[in-house]
Formats: sequence, structure tokens, C-alpha cells
Amino acid sequence: MNHNISKDSLSCLATLHGNSSDYFNSNDGLNVHFGVILFDAILVILMTRLVAFLLRPFKQPKVVSEVIGGIILGPSVLSIEKKFNGTFFSENAKYIIGNIGTMGFMYFLFIIGVKMDLSVIKFSRRKHRMITLAGVIVPLVAGTIVANIMSPSMDKVLSKPSSIGRVISAMAVTGYAVIYPILQELNLLSSEMGQMALATAIITDGIAIIFLIIAGALKQTDATVDTILRYIISVTAFIALGFITLRQAMIWILGKTPEGKPIEQVYIVLILLGALVMSFLSDMIGLDFATGSMWMGLVIPDGPPIGSTIVERSETFIMNFFVPFSYVYIGMSMDLFAMTSVSWSSLAPLFTVAVSGIVFKLLATLVTALLVKIPFRDALTLTLILNLRGQQEFILLMHWLEKSVIDIPSFTMLVLLVTSVTAVSTPLIRFLYDPTRPYKVNTNRTIQYTPPHEELKVVACVYNQDSVASLINLFEFSSPSQRNLSVYALCLIELNGRAAPLLIDHEKETSTFNYSGYDSTYHALRTYVETKRDVMEIHSFTAVVPKQTMYQDICKLAMIKEANLVILPFHMEWMDSVKMTEIDHQRTPSVFSNVLDHAPCSVGILFHRVHLLNPLCDKFFYSSPRHVLVLFLGGADAREALFYADRILTNPNVSLTVIRFLSYHPCREYEREKKIDNGVITSFRERNGRNKRVVCRDVVMKNGEETLATIQAFGNDVHFDLWILGRQKGINPFLLEGLSSDWCEHLELGVIGDYITSMDFDGTTSILVVQQQTLRG
Repeated sequence: MNHNISKDSLSCLATLHGNSSDYFNSNDGLNVHFGVILFDAILVILMTRLVAFLLRPFKQPKVVSEVIGGIILGPSVLSIEKKFNGTFFSENAKYIIGNIGTMGFMYFLFIIGVKMDLSVIKFSRRKHRMITLAGVIVPLVAGTIVANIMSPSMDKVLSKPSSIGRVISAMAVTGYAVIYPILQELNLLSSEMGQMALATAIITDGIAIIFLIIAGALKQTDATVDTILRYIISVTAFIALGFITLRQAMIWILGKTPEGKPIEQVYIVLILLGALVMSFLSDMIGLDFATGSMWMGLVIPDGPPIGSTIVERSETFIMNFFVPFSYVYIGMSMDLFAMTSVSWSSLAPLFTVAVSGIVFKLLATLVTALLVKIPFRDALTLTLILNLRGQQEFILLMHWLEKSVIDIPSFTMLVLLVTSVTAVSTPLIRFLYDPTRPYKVNTNRTIQYTPPHEELKVVACVYNQDSVASLINLFEFSSPSQRNLSVYALCLIELNGRAAPLLIDHEKETSTFNYSGYDSTYHALRTYVETKRDVMEIHSFTAVVPKQTMYQDICKLAMIKEANLVILPFHMEWMDSVKMTEIDHQRTPSVFSNVLDHAPCSVGILFHRVHLLNPLCDKFFYSSPRHVLVLFLGGADAREALFYADRILTNPNVSLTVIRFLSYHPCREYEREKKIDNGVITSFRERNGRNKRVVCRDVVMKNGEETLATIQAFGNDVHFDLWILGRQKGINPFLLEGLSSDWCEHLELGVIGDYITSMDFDGTTSILVVQQQTLRG
């Protein structure tokens, strides 16, 4: 596919012989096909990465940086130098780069198709459909009017109805394949506006497919009836092949794959080969080549085992090797000097039609979003998201260039226009929309301000079976004598092999997942739920989300259910008597820090040691006495920890020891916190003065070293089943004097919490580190 070779003439290109070279035994190691292509591959990848690094402060998405990298390598910048161009980007090299780039776009759309969940259309809301229709119909109508006004000024090919229709429809439709990668980079996939944009984009893609088929039919207007009939039959057969034959093949592969296992390598190879076959067929019948690969991706079931395995095995190579070639191919097809050398009058009609389509789409989307009661700031954000441009537009532009619908100056202008729209919109989206804004509340949702007789609402996060065990262990401490505890158990699954995040309420809908370990985790939770219906209310949810945005779903559920506490299990495996390693190290720090920063209520991080030999052998079903220790170092977090411990006392099997740490040195800044602490401690002692299961002690410390030594002594002298302490807010600084957070392995636990969970400390079963809600409204 080389648009530089015309249909009327044949150019004989000099061919470089050989496929290997020895630099020291030849005049030029680059004077060979293979050496040039290898060097070009290195240059392409390094250039796109360098531009992405340089543009990072400007908050630009990957697509913009890679297009600019391609422009730099193309004839507009570096390749304008004849020696550079002849050495590195000869006609042979350009031909190979162009075909690799074409395959890059093809497989990019294939991967997007694999991840796309078409069931979203079925559950789309009325406002999604209204925004979609307005955002497509208005720019189509307005663009058609503008195009008819400008058509006398257009050249003969561009003024054809089929050519005008292509340009207008391209500006009216923003594809899922464009929006999804940018939302992923912005960490907005789980946000309200992100999910609304994805739902709208899927509906838009359905309309785009119809436009594509109509455009193909318009090209046949000068053909015979037999040609038109063959086209209709070919398109129908192509659709049937995808959604009947290939879909049945995927179902057959699912049946051959054992539950919980990835599909075999041979099936992956056949599916990737199928993407090539479908692209060939779609190109052969008159549709765009990219349609076939995306069609192939759509028939593959998203998620495990097929979708996730294909994405896991192929996405990294496709996105980081093939796709950069695609943008270099675009850059090499552009020529800024050719664009500036032609008169503006030859470019103005096409520019006017394209800009009018973009502007009318912006206005139509914004006005409709406001009409369906979306707040202005969110409506403007959604409008900008739905007007992002990228890969799909570039594919169409390359297709038009190769079919001589547009020339190189027009192509260059449109690529710059498309890239500029995305380059301007993305930073504006970052500025306008904060996905954590809905969680900023100015009402107290804490344990301290929840009366003892009122129901305590807890969101408990579940990662795996071990986290179920630790949560059950904590609930056994908290089992009240009366029903005043409501638990919303949220099973978190990392999104893999699909694009759209899911939040499932198992009381309203039943969904099955093929994710590894999900069934055992969910059934362990359900078993416990059945045994505790009399004393606590437990509701089950599942969130399938990217690990970067898991905190958003946690905070969203806590916000909706008006929770007082979010509990995040923090697990360690007992590898041997000396060393411990964190489970899910890549996931948990990000989730913890984000939830602590943005939660609309208090947060508890639950550390629980689980022995590898028998990870679920915890004594949470026994009715033996349990000993709880509260380390009260002062401040809001410590007070929240004490109020949680006070609720635990409703369990008659629990005995509680409260150790209050006081500083030997007075601290003027701490006096206000100390007065509040005094009131809370006095009230607690008055309520439990005659309770023989409660012991309160005060200890006076001079510095952090004495504080740690006292904690160590308590751990060595008495076995406590549960330790509860505040994270860090409001602690007298003299109690931590000499202790630096620099040596903390897990800052999410605070300085004292990190010390207690370290291996230097023996005799602990569970530790709950509590942070009181921070009002942000």
C-alpha cells in the first residue's frame, strides 16, 4: 500500500540486496534492507518515546505524542534532509514501514474490538441515546448544508456526494477506539463521565458501521445492478461470517478450555490469523480493511478466558511495537511544505466543512447534555470527551489519500486538525473534571458521630480468599448482641480483557465470572453470610475495574450506601520465620493511598497474618475469649479507633485494654487535641467503669524510642488477638520524636502501624489501623 506509486505509471525502484551485514567488513552496514529496517525500528520507537516524555508536563495523550514523533521523522522535519531521508527512509524502507504501520492500526482495532462489551448498548439509558443521536445527526445535517455551499469551490473528486459524505460522517462520529485509550490514560474509565462516554461511543460505533455500508453503496452508484447486488450479498455474507460462524467457533473454544485456565496457544495463533483474514475479506468486498479486524475482535467474548488471554499475550507487543510504526507512516505521508506551498483557496472548502462538523458536534452534544440535566461542568467534560479524535480518523484519512479522495496538502491539514482537537481537549478534560469530586462531603460519616444504637455501615473490600478470612475474623470480634451492623462486601477484580468496568449488585442481578479465584472467594463470603443473617446484614457486590481506578468504585459504593467505615485488608504471606512478602504488591499501595485520600468516610486498614500452610485456619468461628488492645496516641484517628473498639464491647466474649500514651513534654500546638482526647477518654471510662472486661492505663513517654519500646513490651508480655490504633492524624509529635517516615515500608499504615506489622514484632493476629474521615466539602 504505497500512495506514492500512481496507477498510470510504474516506477522501478533500486533494490538493496542481502539480509545481513558485517559493519567492519563492508563500506556501510546500513546499505542493506535488514539493517535499515532494524535501525528504523529502533529510531521509530525511541523517537515516539522521547516525544511522549517531553510532552508529559503538558498532559498530552499518547496518540498526540506519537503523531508528533511521526511528523518529526517525516519529510516535514528530519527527512527533508536528502541524505538522512535516503539513508534511513528510502522508498523500500517507507514501503515496509507503511505496511507495518497498516498492520499496527489493524491489530490496534482488533484489540479494542476484543475489549468492547456490546451488552452496554442493551443497558444504555435514554439520555445516552439522546446525546448520541444529537451528536451525530446535527453535525451531519449542518455539515451537509455547509458542504453544499462550499462544493463549487471543491475539486471534482472531493465534491462528489460519496466524498462529502465521508468527510462529514468522519467529523460527526467519534469512535470507541479513540475514546477508550485516552480515558484509560486519564484514569476516568470508572468515573461517571467516563462510563457515560463509553456507552455513548458504542452506540455511535453502531451508527458508524451503518454509515460505512451506505458509503460503500454510494461508491456503486455508477455501477450496474449486478455490481450493487454483489456488494449487498458480500456485505451480508461478511456480517454473517462474523456473528454466526466465528461466534460459534469462539463458543466451541470456550467448551474446550478447562474452567479457570487460559486458552491454548494454538487458538490464540488462529484468532490472530483470523484478524488478518477478516481484514483481507473486508478490503476485498469494498469496506475498509480496519473494519474486518475490529469485526473479528467484536465476535470474541470479552474477559476471561479468551479475551483476557489474547490481550495479555499480544497487547504489549502490538501497542508498543506495531502502533508506533502506524504514526510514523502518517508522519511520512504528511508534508507541511507541500501544504504551505498551495493556495489557501484550495484548502479552505475542506477545512470549513471539517471544522463545521466538529463545532456543530460540540454544540449539539453540550446542549443535549444540559437538557438531560447534566451539570454544566460535567456536560462540558462529556462534550470534550466525545469530540476526541485519533486512530479511527487517521485510518480514514490514509484510506482517502490512497483512493485519491484527498491529496497530500489536504491530508496534512486534516491530520493537523484532528491532532490539534485532541491536544487541546485532553488538558481541558483534566482541568474540568475531577473524578473524586462526588466523594467530597461536608457531613460527618464517622464511627465517632454515629450513635451506638444506630446501624454502623461498613464497606468491606475483598481481593481473594485470604482477605475473606481476615474480614471474617474482624467481624467475629464485632458480632453484636443486637442487629446494628450492615456490611457491604465489595469483591474487587482487576479488569482484564475487556474495556468497560462493571459494578454488580448481586441482590439485583446474577452474573458469572471466569476470573481466576473468583468463585472460591465469592462462595467463601456467601457461606459466612448465611451463618450471620441473625446478627448482621451483609450485601454482596463485585467490581471489575482497572487497578488504577479501584479506589473510585470503593469510594462510590461508600458514598451511595452512606457508609461510616471502609475496611481494606492488607495481607502478608508468612514465607518463613524471618521474611514476609506482600501479596498483590503492585495493586495495594495505590488502592490504599487513594482510598485514604478520597474516601467519603473513615477508613480502616486491616492487617492479618495468614500462615501459608493453612491460610484459612483462623479461629473466627470459635466462641473463646478474645483480647483486644487499643493504642491511644491521641488525635482524631485515635479517637475513631477507640469508638470502634467501644462498639466491639457489645460482644460479651471480648475483653478490651486501652493504653493511652501521654507525652512528658508539653506541646502548645497539641493542647486543643489533648482537651478533646481528655473528654473522649473520660466519657469512655465513665461508660465502662464497672465493666470488668475493660482495662484503661496511661503511660508517659519522652520520645519515639520509648513509645516503640513500650509497644514492644505489651506485645511480648500479653497475647492480643486484635490491635486497634489511629493512623497518624493529631498524634503528639513528641511521641514520635526520632522516628522518621523514611524507614517506613508501608506509609499507608502510618509510622506506628508500619512498625507493629513488621516482622520484628511477635504475637499479633490482626491489626486495624484507623483513619477518621477528613471533611472536604
